[in-house]
Amino acid sequence: MEVLTVYQASKYCSVSPKTISNWIDEGHINAFRTVGGHRRIRKEDLDAFLRKQSIPVPATLEAGDRRKILVIDDDRLIVETIVRSLEEEPHDYEIISAADGFEAGLQVSHFKPDLLILDIMMPDIDGYEVCRRVKSDPATCHMKIIVLSAYMDEQNYEKMKQNGADVCFSKPLSLEKLKKEVAVLLGIL
Repeated sequence: MEVLTVYQASKYCSVSPKTISNWIDEGHINAFRTVGGHRRIRKEDLDAFLRKQSIPVPATLEAGDRRKILVIDDDRLIVETIVRSLEEEPHDYEIISAADGFEAGLQVSHFKPDLLILDIMMPDIDGYEVCRRVKSDPATCHMKIIVLSAYMDEQNYEKMKQNGADVCFSKPLSLEKLKKEVAVLLGIL
């Protein structure tokens, strides 16, 4: 069984990722969520939808060079909002999430993300420590880090920069600004 991300499905159908999201939201395409809340589509379900709509089914699915993003925040709604927004981008991001600093550490070593989107205030290990550990380890110091926090005053900004954060933003942040910064840090723009 082949499973597609929203982005992969959009490339396969030659439509925007937003169109795929709309088709899912309207119930035209069956999709499921991973444990991390990411939407996935079985290729056979997508093919069935295309045939039902008399849309030609493509012969192949192109593989892309996927950039990996780890979203770390204990607020599930914020994680889901960021993940959904990035999944709808015209870039083939592979995105997972972590709810606290401890889980983030495990994901950094196993998933090996290119970029982290990180909150400061989290249970267990806070964002300062996650950032410091990632940037001080030669195996992970290349990873880009965007910090989003509702507590981004001058003192927290300086502390995060000292611990290696590449970019720091206050919450709430426009999703458009976040998506642009992600693309810039990943060398897409």
